[in-house]
Amino acid sequence: METGPAKTIKEIVTWIEEHLDDELSLDVIAEKAGYSPYYFSRMFLAHTRRTVMDYVRGRRLLGGARRLLAEPGLRLVDLAFDCGFDSQEAFTRAFKRVFGTTPARFRDGFAVEPMEGQYPMTSTAENTTAIERLGELVKRDRFIVAGPARRFDETNKDGIPQLWSRLMGALPLEGQVKGCTSYGVVSGIDRDERTISYMAGVEVDDNAALPDGFERQVIEPATYVVFRLTFDGGPVHLQIAEGIRQVWGHLMPESGLTPTGTPDFECYNDLRPLTAPGATMDYYVPVQV
Repeated sequence: METGPAKTIKEIVTWIEEHLDDELSLDVIAEKAGYSPYYFSRMFLAHTRRTVMDYVRGRRLLGGARRLLAEPGLRLVDLAFDCGFDSQEAFTRAFKRVFGTTPARFRDGFAVEPMEGQYPMTSTAENTTAIERLGELVKRDRFIVAGPARRFDETNKDGIPQLWSRLMGALPLEGQVKGCTSYGVVSGIDRDERTISYMAGVEVDDNAALPDGFERQVIEPATYVVFRLTFDGGPVHLQIAEGIRQVWGHLMPESGLTPTGTPDFECYNDLRPLTAPGATMDYYVPVQV
């Protein structure tokens, strides 16, 4: 059981989530936590890598994004004020920084997930991540994934959702293969440095013209063992992280299969938002046959 500062941060994050519609400030939140604003702000930053009010604004923006999709008649200026911004312009600028596109374009066809991880709500509830191996091995032909990519380690991996924001803001890509499937591709693993390359992408044809800063990655023909993660409606990024830990900590060793070391990938093709209980993600690991 967690105690001390870690427990305090979890409790306060849950309290923030329940009071996002209230007038929140650093002073108010620090007083609730029982610390001075100066001390609490340092403690919160150390545990979440975000300032207190940046976290509050991020959670409000995520709620605003969901309302954009759920309430077609909602005026942007009203949503801006509801999210704690002084103007529609300030709201639009902040929204674009987080989601990679304007509120108006987001409303025209972008989904919130899997960007929930950008401002995750750490919950005190027990983790109920469910992951299972799916039946037989699966063979896949060569295909190409394109999107933004970056190298990550333990200190900056919370920046992965930003890649999804950039991708969603650029869709549809010229030369994108039809369909709703998107991929989180892991490659270039350096076990000594504990770093990986991660791409958030969609499938494209050989001649696709990509936006500036986007890369393409060829996934060669391979045989995969596939694991399905079923989400419980809680924080998405925490469940993905726990699912991947279960795969490499238990399910792969118990399978007796040998990974090839070529790129593995998350595959999102469920039309439901990942925050909906029962939504799924498939994780493909290439193995020797």
